[in-house]
Amino acid sequence: MSTTTFNFERFFELTTDLVCIASYDGYFKKVNSAVSKTLGYSFEELYSKPINDFVHPDDQNTTASARRNLTKAHDLHYFENRYITKKGKIVWLSWTSIPSEEDKVIFAIAKDISHKKRLEAERNMQLAELSKSNKNFEQINYKTSHDLRSPVNNLNSILDMIDLDKIEDDKNKKLITLLKKGAEQLKEKMNLYINSLIETNSPNIKVEPISFEKCLDSVLESINNLVSKSEAKFIIDFKDCPTVEFKRDYLESIFLNLITNSIKYTAQEKTPEIRIKTQDLPAKIELTYEDNGIGFDIEKVKDRIFGLHQTFHHNEDSKGIGLYLVHTHVTSLGGNIQVESEVDKGTKFTITFKKGLM
Repeated sequence: MSTTTFNFERFFELTTDLVCIASYDGYFKKVNSAVSKTLGYSFEELYSKPINDFVHPDDQNTTASARRNLTKAHDLHYFENRYITKKGKIVWLSWTSIPSEEDKVIFAIAKDISHKKRLEAERNMQLAELSKSNKNFEQINYKTSHDLRSPVNNLNSILDMIDLDKIEDDKNKKLITLLKKGAEQLKEKMNLYINSLIETNSPNIKVEPISFEKCLDSVLESINNLVSKSEAKFIIDFKDCPTVEFKRDYLESIFLNLITNSIKYTAQEKTPEIRIKTQDLPAKIELTYEDNGIGFDIEKVKDRIFGLHQTFHHNEDSKGIGLYLVHTHVTSLGGNIQVESEVDKGTKFTITFKKGLM
């Protein structure tokens, strides 16, 4: 059997990914040329300062927290943060890091995802502008229809007051008759336009009886890897109200966004714990969803919680779309959603579903 000797040092240098070895005290011990090239610092400069000195100020706390977690022998996957190059440029990196307790070092490899982040930022900006434009057009349409409807109704009222029997001139009678007919046609066209506008903005959403348990199971299956890695614990109670009349896609989206948020915003030292319970009340169905995440100051953000592109924690994955979708899905079918939260203690959502939708 032949034995091949691999030159790992050569591999270390040839790879285009950023590869480094860092000590538990927060310093680079060895980096490859890709690190120096990407950040613009010499090897001597990279080794002489704490790693956090090269990290974007807004990401230094989360990076330090992630590094502390690594020193507790926890691997880190897909961790994204920003670095500042020597020329002041921002670079986004996605890290996979594995600690070695025996050597007190961390082996890490990163990919430059700056281009991906720029594309995401452009896409989100376009979505926001499109949403704003749609809202503006919607308001213009409603205002126009309202402003035109009033004078049309007034015109019809005035024409109805004219007594044709008191008009002797046949030509004038014919003109007034034509005017009445034209005004009625205008009214009909206006009503058709308004009804079409209402139908466009309030589509007939198909609802059906849905099992909360089956819907939740479907969502958990779709994010099985994320849930397994987080070791999230679920306490579920659907006994009082096992089903709801709702749109299946909407309910799955609600569960998906709430659960992924709970896992995303769990403190490093905690295991996610999620409690979901339903109640069948006289005039509504109530679903409560609670987690033990990092929470937020409700007084500071209460007016923005469900707004589009609103974020309340620094997280590279945060787009501010999840809660906006949850709110939209709930309210589009006559429901309501309330939120309670406290920093470092978790968040509770109370969702009420309207009965008798079918």
